[in-house]
Amino acid sequence: MTVQIPRRTLLKSATATAGLAALPATLARAQTPAATPEDAKANALWDRLMTEVLDHSPETVTSLGLDSGPRAAQKSQLDDASIAGLHDAAARNAADLAALRAIDRTRLTGLNPANLDSLLYGAEVNDGLYKLGYDQIGSPYAVSQLTGSYQSLPDFLDSQHTIETAADAEAYLTRLSGFATLLDQESEVVRRDVARGIIPPDFVLSQTITQMNALHDAPVESSNLVQSLVRRAKDKGLAGDWQARATAIASKDVLPALARQRDLIASLQPHAVHTAGVARLPQGAEFYALSLKNYTTSDMPPAEIHKTGLALIAQQTADIDTILRAQGMTQGTVGQRLNKLFTDPKYLYANTDAAKEQLIADLNVLVEKVQARLPEYFATLPKAKLTIRRVPKTIEAGAPGGYYQSGALDGSRPGAYYINLRDSAEVPRWTLPTLTYHEGIPGHHLQGSIAQEAPLPMIRKVQFFSGYGEGWALYAEQLAVEMGMYATDPIGHVGQLKDAMFRSVRLVVDTGMHTMGWSREQAIKFAVDTLGDKESVLATEIERYCVWPGQACSYMLGKLTWLRLRDKARTAMGPKFDIRTFHDAGLRPGAMPLTALENRIDAYIAAAR
Repeated sequence: MTVQIPRRTLLKSATATAGLAALPATLARAQTPAATPEDAKANALWDRLMTEVLDHSPETVTSLGLDSGPRAAQKSQLDDASIAGLHDAAARNAADLAALRAIDRTRLTGLNPANLDSLLYGAEVNDGLYKLGYDQIGSPYAVSQLTGSYQSLPDFLDSQHTIETAADAEAYLTRLSGFATLLDQESEVVRRDVARGIIPPDFVLSQTITQMNALHDAPVESSNLVQSLVRRAKDKGLAGDWQARATAIASKDVLPALARQRDLIASLQPHAVHTAGVARLPQGAEFYALSLKNYTTSDMPPAEIHKTGLALIAQQTADIDTILRAQGMTQGTVGQRLNKLFTDPKYLYANTDAAKEQLIADLNVLVEKVQARLPEYFATLPKAKLTIRRVPKTIEAGAPGGYYQSGALDGSRPGAYYINLRDSAEVPRWTLPTLTYHEGIPGHHLQGSIAQEAPLPMIRKVQFFSGYGEGWALYAEQLAVEMGMYATDPIGHVGQLKDAMFRSVRLVVDTGMHTMGWSREQAIKFAVDTLGDKESVLATEIERYCVWPGQACSYMLGKLTWLRLRDKARTAMGPKFDIRTFHDAGLRPGAMPLTALENRIDAYIAAAR
């Protein structure tokens, strides 16, 4: 359950001076007016930083729906994943950091202090990771079951590369050919990292090879890499032998490069260890500390995070027990009773494509119901639409249970909530409402869309902080309870509490593996005993935490901050407190570090007084 953002981290882009002339004026200039000379200096810098991102990340250009007009040439390009490209990104980040530090925060007005805090925070954390030698920001591993272009690019081409004209179809073919180059670039990064002693655990390698085989061994002419183009070109009536051309490129270029990368990953297996945590890696403890800071935007030490998780689990277990007893479920531990719910046939969809289509239809009904209640809790509502889709079958084996992909800035592509339906037994009916509130509304889709539609500089519209965004989405799960969405669904409320406890378990197992020497199996057992989920589901989750160290902690730490700040505002403002304006104060400035969020809420409280 994670927000999908462009694969290349923002602010890993080269210095440029072109401004934002290539962007629609409404997007380029939607920012704080220059009330002071320092504001004008800051606004110019925000423009330059966004231009850098777009100039050096064609995939971001496409993701944002900006790959037409002056930027049409980028629609046939892919990001540079080479070692030289990574080194260049580190140098650009250092230059950006110096420029941000040259801004005098005390002379900024409006939202610009928050803009500076947010951009500076991201650049400083990235700088620290670069200096440690970890230039794949977010993960120590360039290729794994969750990282690498083999995992992300097929869906990018299918869901984000739009096809309206023959030129768009030609650009698709060029990108398909470039996929092979991208794979080889990443393989070189893997070789470099192996020489430094950075090798994923053996179980990560095994899952990665399984997914690579699924992509490589599918009949190429019927693979989605080919059929995505064929299907959409036909829909638009575009003449051409797209099937033969795409098949030839995939067969001659992409699949051999994928086979080379798969063989490289397989060659690492004899050298891989089973140790789950990153402490074994070069400067592993320092890396984990920075990775935690990157994802959570919190300075809470690992030991305290671990202790917090255990305390929350105790409280959540008691809350679930109370509801289950009221429903007549009294036998066994809470985990055992939850396990019974997972296997109860009345809550299961059939494991067929038809039943999975019905599941998605049911989720759409759920979205409509919660949407009708939003005006009571939000002063600002997004215009962007939400679609619900299956995680692509080729990556569902190692993908999370659900994730959100933001829409195009101009509204031409809606936001998408992806749900993993590899096995219907993993997603019984009582677990689905809270997942939908998290990924869709009032979670990621509402938060991200409000930011995209707010009068912010474009660099801030697309910046994402996991502590803020995942914290909001987990807060949104609880908000749904307060909105009465479970008034007649006590077992659904159990699902909400169980998912909150799941995020508390993450605090325990993430810090356990990366700082306390917990094994993969120890983490899985703790999670299964506590939550009652199928072991296969929790094994996927635990393996995810091994690849994205610290990311799993961002959810609960962020939620606790949102709740604390809401209580702070309610106490300080008394009868003047309005949850709708509180949400506006936290959401309209866009994603930010949790420290910056606290500054924003303090300003909101002061203004109300």
